[in-house]
Amino acid sequence: MQVISRHNLRNDSIREFKSSISSYFDVELPGSKYELVELSHPLIDIVLIDKNPLACYIDGFPSLTIKGANISPPSNKIVCVDKGAIKFVSNGADIMKPGITRADSSIESGDLVIVTEEVHGKALCVGRSLKPYESLLGNSGKAVESIHYVGDELYHFF
Repeated sequence: MQVISRHNLRNDSIREFKSSISSYFDVELPGSKYELVELSHPLIDIVLIDKNPLACYIDGFPSLTIKGANISPPSNKIVCVDKGAIKFVSNGADIMKPGITRADSSIESGDLVIVTEEVHGKALCVGRSLKPYESLLGNSGKAVESIHYVGDELYHFF
């Protein structure tokens, strides 16, 4: 993965980005300097906030990174997994229904979600929900596609 370009966001872009993150994840981002880092990654561009990789664009949609979700834990769009799923999710596996212990009732199919572990609430993954809330819990099948996870190249890039 390589950096294609890097530039500061304008004030109007920062306001729009922060507003989108705030309304979607119900979290206020810290910091005042926002810098967009366009990467060769096909889905993700990073937003450095005061030089920290706390947010990103996934397919053009504003999101938190794992580091951002652990610094400013979101209140919305959360899927929680049991301790048995941690090592699989941390290695990039998609999230299966049997490993999910709870989920935010506002989740729709296609939503970006933050996957956390149930004991400490730490973020493990940013993914895309494959099912609406009503269908996330169950005995078999995939529920969330992993996009950015603890230990991936993006996690260690900055």
